[in-house]
Amino acid sequence: MPEIHQKEISEFEREASSPPLSSEFEAGHLSQLFQGPINIRSIALTGLFLYASLLVMYVAKAIMLPVFVALFLNLLLAPLVRGVEKIYIPAPFAAVAILLVLISTLTFGIIQLSTPASLWLNRAPEAFQQVERKILTIKNSVLEMGKATQALEHMTNLSESRKAQKVEMKTNSLGGLLVDWTTEFILGLVSTMILLYFFLASGDLFLEKLVKVLPRFSDKRRAVEIVRGIENNISSYLVTVTSINIGLAMVTSLAMYLLGMPNPILWGAMAGILNFIPYVGSIIGLGAVTLAAAITFEHMNMVGLVSGAYLFLTAMEGNFITPHLLGRKLTLNPVVILVSVLFWGWLWGVIGALLAVPFIASLKIICDQVEPLNSLGEFLSR
Repeated sequence: MPEIHQKEISEFEREASSPPLSSEFEAGHLSQLFQGPINIRSIALTGLFLYASLLVMYVAKAIMLPVFVALFLNLLLAPLVRGVEKIYIPAPFAAVAILLVLISTLTFGIIQLSTPASLWLNRAPEAFQQVERKILTIKNSVLEMGKATQALEHMTNLSESRKAQKVEMKTNSLGGLLVDWTTEFILGLVSTMILLYFFLASGDLFLEKLVKVLPRFSDKRRAVEIVRGIENNISSYLVTVTSINIGLAMVTSLAMYLLGMPNPILWGAMAGILNFIPYVGSIIGLGAVTLAAAITFEHMNMVGLVSGAYLFLTAMEGNFITPHLLGRKLTLNPVVILVSVLFWGWLWGVIGALLAVPFIASLKIICDQVEPLNSLGEFLSR
């Protein structure tokens, strides 16, 4: 990398903290790209472009998913690489060390959690039958007061046998799905780690290229200011959210241990991972914990206590802790979050749902940094 480019970036970063050059610069030469007449032709072309983009993202899922995951991980870990560089360790070596730690942590976690997770998955059909029997017991005790008790019991028994047969038929396909998901996960993980290494090792290469290509000094300065602002804000957001979810995982594990749930670390890890999917993740986690508690405990009081503890912890995190730590600037519109989770989940599956909120948060940060897009950023906020 030419040394002159890094010096230029440092100079632009220092100048970015100084007062604006003029009102003309505030409008920004770059902002003119977002301006222009709005007519039927432009709307139609925009719609065709969005349709083509969605089609490409859907077809190229196997390629684009590792790229986006690596980009977000790069934003999360790039400050750590810069910190290591300050003690005169080159970025490629720092990237290797960080990746080794990350891969070791992921491998250890997968090894520790894969066995109990597979056991619970194998017990899923039995779990549904046990929960159904407990619900039917409560239901039958109420229906005994009516005249139609025998007929309803007969219909319930028929539906129970049919449901049990469906669950048994799906069990065989579950193994094949797990094999496919595991293969896809391993390939995606390897691709993501390779891309992440090059992102971390390249450092400011792309920013240097951008500074070199832009012709005007004002555009160079503005580009460095926008890129640094976006990178710092997204990194801060990802670090904060990841820290919150790790804390939630630890507290949930402790709560499940105190309540006597088996494999408490598994439920804590599940809570932390699913918390990257607001609202929907909490509902899925609550259903899984309730199902596991129904298998573990005979009395419904303990099942309700476990479910209530999980619901209380996730509600406290979502309504008080996260809004307080992120502040209003990065607090997103709940409707936008739900639509984003549904859309990216439909487009890219579970990984897409996990990336939905970082996508929207990144888009809001970009809109806050680019003046013509400020109105869209306000729409995305709460």
